[in-house]
Amino acid sequence: MTGKANDDVLSRIADALERLVPPAAPPVNLASGEAFVWNGRGLKAVAPFNPIDIDLLTGIDQQKAHVLDNSSRHAKGHPAHDVLLWGSRGMGKSALSKSVVRALQAKGEDIALVEAPSDQLEKLPELFELLAAVPRSFVIFIDDIGFSEGSAEPRLLRSMLEGGASERPANVRLYVTSNRRHIVSRQMSEQDDPINPRDVVDDQLALSDRFGLRLGFHAASQDDYLAMIIRYADAHGLDFDRDDALLWARQRGSRSGRVAWQYIVELAGRAGKPLA
Repeated sequence: MTGKANDDVLSRIADALERLVPPAAPPVNLASGEAFVWNGRGLKAVAPFNPIDIDLLTGIDQQKAHVLDNSSRHAKGHPAHDVLLWGSRGMGKSALSKSVVRALQAKGEDIALVEAPSDQLEKLPELFELLAAVPRSFVIFIDDIGFSEGSAEPRLLRSMLEGGASERPANVRLYVTSNRRHIVSRQMSEQDDPINPRDVVDDQLALSDRFGLRLGFHAASQDDYLAMIIRYADAHGLDFDRDDALLWARQRGSRSGRVAWQYIVELAGRAGKPLA
C-alpha cells in the first residue's frame, strides 16, 4: 500500500471514530439554572424542574416547616444546617428536599439543587470547587445513602461535613436521605472490635451527628394516608372511594405518600384524566 493510500485509510478511520464520539455537552450556567445533576464527571441542567408542589405534601407538616426554614436561611446566606432525612420509604424525604428548593425559587430566592449519586462521594470535592466559585446558594441532594460494612465512605462524608480538608464550601449544604437513622448499620458482632466494641458504635453514630438537622419520617397512619389521597384527589379533580383506597394500601402492604400517589395515578388512569 502506498503512503497516500495508507493516509487515506487512516483518515477514513479517524472520521469514523469522530462520528462515534458524542457531541460535547453545552456549558452549564450554574448562576441561573434551577436544578442540576452531577454524575461524578460533570454537571447537567435539569429542565424543566417540576417537583411536586410542597403544599401537596401531607402528613409531614413538622418536617416541612423545619426544612423550609433551614433552606430559607441558606438561600439568604445565613447560617444553616446540613440535613439528614431518615425513616420509612415513600414518606416524602426525597420529594420534600426538591419541593422546598422549588418553593423558595418561586419566591425569588437565589438557590439551586444539585443531585449527586450516593456511590461517588469521593468526587464531591470536585463539585464543591465548581459551586464555591458561584455567588449563590446550593443544596447538594444525595438520595438513599447507605454504606457497606468496612467502607471508608462514612469517614469521608464526615470530613466533608465538618473540619476536613475537603469540607464543603459556605454556599453549599448537603441534604441526605437514608432509610436508617444513623445511615450506617448498627449491627455489630463482638469480632468488630474485640478490645472496645463501644468505640465502633460511637464511630458509626458520629456520622449522623454531623448533620445539624436530623428529621425522622415514619409510616403513615390510616388517617394520614387518607388525608394524602384527599389532598391529591382534590388537586387533580378526582373522585375516590374510601374502601377502595384502603384496599389499595393493604394489597401493597404499606401506607405511605408513595402508595397514595400510586393510587391517584390509578384513579386518573381509570378516569382517563391527565395528571398535570
